[in-house]
Amino acid sequence: MTNRPPQSFASATEVARKAGVSRSAVSRTFTEGASVSEETRRKVLAAAEELNYHVNHLARGLSQEKSRPICILGGDLHAPYQSALLEAITRRIQAVGRAAMVINTAGDEADIQSALHQTLNYRASATIVLSGAPPVSLVRTCIESGQHVILINRAGQIEEADHISLDHETAMKDAWHMLARAGCKSFAIVSSTNGSPSLLARERLFCDVVAKAGFEPPQVIKAGSTSYRSGAEAARRLLPGATPPDAVFCVTDLLACGFIDVARNDFQLKIPRDLCVVGFDDIEQASWEGYAITTFRQPIEEMAEAIVTRLTEERLDNPVGHVTTFRAFPVWRKTVRS
Repeated sequence: MTNRPPQSFASATEVARKAGVSRSAVSRTFTEGASVSEETRRKVLAAAEELNYHVNHLARGLSQEKSRPICILGGDLHAPYQSALLEAITRRIQAVGRAAMVINTAGDEADIQSALHQTLNYRASATIVLSGAPPVSLVRTCIESGQHVILINRAGQIEEADHISLDHETAMKDAWHMLARAGCKSFAIVSSTNGSPSLLARERLFCDVVAKAGFEPPQVIKAGSTSYRSGAEAARRLLPGATPPDAVFCVTDLLACGFIDVARNDFQLKIPRDLCVVGFDDIEQASWEGYAITTFRQPIEEMAEAIVTRLTEERLDNPVGHVTTFRAFPVWRKTVRS
């Protein structure tokens, strides 16, 4: 028996010796389409299993794009929407036989740069930038290193990247019609200090549609990051006024959850009788009976499928800069009067 430290992996040379075959026979056994006899294959696979041998795809395939890892950049990965998006994308990547490397951009700049250079050292073939606010400089670094970059909900930032985007304009018009149908006449927006492109687009477009309808511009409250706590603090700032709004659009469901809890518990408001609330994302918590938020669903599974298709298909007919746009569909629940 070959002696080695616990949990270590055997080399191809050790497998060849154990199976009584050549080193090249081991290589052919684990190369798709290569010629090897059934008897040799049987011997090699048996020896590999006994010795805990695994092919080092990274070492043998760095020159092939399909063998290189895919990098994912994202901040606030603990947030419900971000974690759901990350889960869907990594699941799809693994289903097509690729490996993913996740870089958390919520740390300080030095840590982020160090982590990013690790992906470059491992020759990541592509980088997916999740919704949120990873700096544009990081994205530029990936592009300048020859990576295929896909941005999610950051349309218009970088022409050299592919884009997965939402039709925010239609969604904001739908949000306005929801609230107008409920008889709402004064409006506010609960947003985030994160300043990500998608959140800023929702703010701007909702303000535009309210203005075009002839109403006073919505008051915009930004009490902190995109979190439950920020939504709660926004309610404490907005609702004590002499004439609080009768409709609030929260740019994410997580903000809406915090806002609703404070509106009900601290100010004894009945939702939707006294105040209508619309969210965005359709996170799991939005469907909980205690919230039942009327919101907009981001089609996460469809977006993840489009990303993987873009990574794996031939891109000759669709050069870099390709934009795929999805509709965010309204989900009616109980926070807007019917």
